[in-house]
Amino acid sequence: MTINSNINYREKIEHSHVYDVAKVTPLELQTNLSKRIQNNVLLKREDMQPVFSFKLRGAYNKMASLSAETLAKGVIAASAGNHAQGVALSAQRLNCRAVIVMPTTTPQIKIDAVKARGAEVVLFGDSYSDAYTHALALERTEGLTFVHPYDDPEVIAGQGTIAKEILEEHSKPIHAIFCCVGGGGLIAGIAAYVKALRPEIKIIGVEAKDAEAMAESLKKGERVMLEQVGLFADGAAVKQVGEYTFDLCQQYVDEMIVVDNDAICAAIKDVFEDTRSILEPAGALAVAGLKAYAKRENLHDKTLVAIASGANMNFDRLRFIAERAEVGEKREAVFAVTIPEKPGAFKAFCHLLGNRNITEFNYRYSDPKNAHIFVGVAIADPAESAKLVDALQQQGLPTMDLTDNEVAKLHLRHLVGGHAPQAEHEMVFRFEFPEKPGALMKFLDTMGHDWNISLFHYRNHGADFGRVLVGMQVPPEDTDEFKIFLNNLGYPYWDETENPAYQLFLG
Repeated sequence: MTINSNINYREKIEHSHVYDVAKVTPLELQTNLSKRIQNNVLLKREDMQPVFSFKLRGAYNKMASLSAETLAKGVIAASAGNHAQGVALSAQRLNCRAVIVMPTTTPQIKIDAVKARGAEVVLFGDSYSDAYTHALALERTEGLTFVHPYDDPEVIAGQGTIAKEILEEHSKPIHAIFCCVGGGGLIAGIAAYVKALRPEIKIIGVEAKDAEAMAESLKKGERVMLEQVGLFADGAAVKQVGEYTFDLCQQYVDEMIVVDNDAICAAIKDVFEDTRSILEPAGALAVAGLKAYAKRENLHDKTLVAIASGANMNFDRLRFIAERAEVGEKREAVFAVTIPEKPGAFKAFCHLLGNRNITEFNYRYSDPKNAHIFVGVAIADPAESAKLVDALQQQGLPTMDLTDNEVAKLHLRHLVGGHAPQAEHEMVFRFEFPEKPGALMKFLDTMGHDWNISLFHYRNHGADFGRVLVGMQVPPEDTDEFKIFLNNLGYPYWDETENPAYQLFLG
């Protein structure tokens, strides 16, 4: 006997009460991603729900199952995100009181979104665990009914309606359905329904690398408690999965896949390129897992379904996501290259890179013999990185591949520089280069002089032009010739030699 033995989830799902508030979301072909990974990728657009997440389904199904007397007393939940909004909207529709306990660290935008639905917000503690404990205390003292975010049969059944919609819309063969996993409510509901009707379809869960509570629990055969979880995919950051959900996953889930943050960022970009919508990190987990599985299994021409589970993204995360997406897709390689510190060496190095698109250049004069350059290069596949390293080293240029180096990707790329008192007669100019291959070589070819480049900073920001900061050692007697070079270049430029920020940190 298991905890779910007496529950018929197929029947519960088919008689659930979600469509008073939720809508049937589209199952959309992802044209660009399908072509790139050579499989038929379908995206279940739960990000298009009224609260931009699937959580509404389970919350409403639970609350609609309560008696009128129980509803009249009100409900309570603990959540910092999507579940909170689902409970708030459900309470608004059912005309009952809702209290949401949220950590004090919750962003104001999420607090405001819950309040806008008419719910009462109680801020307590620094973490979800603190909020959860306080919500249980309030449940007892105020006679409220707790609406669990995942570990409740009614919640699980509400989430399972997604599977019913998928199978009704796509009767043709499906190789696998991929679900993000936090506490397990979504995948438990989908797995229970799919395996009852189409057991040949694989159900695959996807977790973030630093929050793999379900993967570890299934591996050990019992629910484990993680000491801590990473919060990048905060919508799926759970220290311990539910009892009901774990039991169902043991029975019906075929496999768990764990992906890192770079893969999640790449998946967000993939979905954006096909839909022009931006998923939150947890919302893109399923797509990241789908891609990893298709590559590992060398799949071709299979139909793969991913649940786009949410789009409640904090705007300030977009910069990090854009920065890491190319690395996550293995479309950018990052290197540290040592070249001789002498005029012409920088230009010779650029020639070795050929027609590759340069995504980043960071360099500051620091040693009279060697120059250390931090460079990002667009690549077609990971094998190209190794070939480029070999090519540079064959030319006597020591090269280190930093593509998987967290310190380099997160910090050092922004810190290459410092004062260079040895860089005599340094002039610093800011340029706008056209964002196209060959722009840098035109700059170097037009310069055509032995002025030493003592500082160079460029990063591709996706605009039509690149912003470049260049330091050059130009003796006073060459000033007129240098002005001719600037005018012949044809690029907009600004003299920043007297800029106080440059003087303070780099001069």
